[in-house]
Amino acid sequence: MTLYAESSAVLSWLLGESPGEQMRCRLAEASEVFASELTLLECNRVIHRAIKIDDLSPEDAETALARLEAGSASWHVFQIGTPVLNPARHPFPSEPVRTLDALHLATALRVREVRSGLCICSLWTGASGTMPLRWGLTWFLPNQQARHRD
Repeated sequence: MTLYAESSAVLSWLLGESPGEQMRCRLAEASEVFASELTLLECNRVIHRAIKIDDLSPEDAETALARLEAGSASWHVFQIGTPVLNPARHPFPSEPVRTLDALHLATALRVREVRSGLCICSLWTGASGTMPLRWGLTWFLPNQQARHRD
C-alpha cells in the first residue's frame, strides 16, 4: 500500500498517543510513504513546543525526533511549491478546509497524479467526520479499514 503521511498520524506515533501504534504499523507496512515537507515541519514544531510548555521531557523529545528522522529517511517528501500552493488557494469540493489541511490535501492530490492507489494516513476527518469520502481519495482512519469513496 502507498501512503501519504499527514502530520496528525505521524505525531500520534511519535508522541505515543492513541492510535500511534496503529499508525506506526501502517507506515512500517507501506510499500511507499509520501509526505509533505509540511509534515516534517509540523512534527518538529510540535515537539519543540511541547518541550517549552513542559508537555514533553527533553529526553522524550530527543527520542521522538530520532524516530522522525529514521522513519522519514525513506519517505518521498514533496516540497511546498507552486504545484501545491496553487490548488490549495482555491476552493475544495467540501469546505471549510483550514490552511495547513489544504496544503496537505493539495500535496496528496499531487502525489495521486504519480501514484495510483494512494491512501492518506491521518486522524483528520473534517468538521463533519465524513469529509474523507468526498475527496475521491482513500483514507485510512484509526480502528477502521481503509475507506474508499463509493
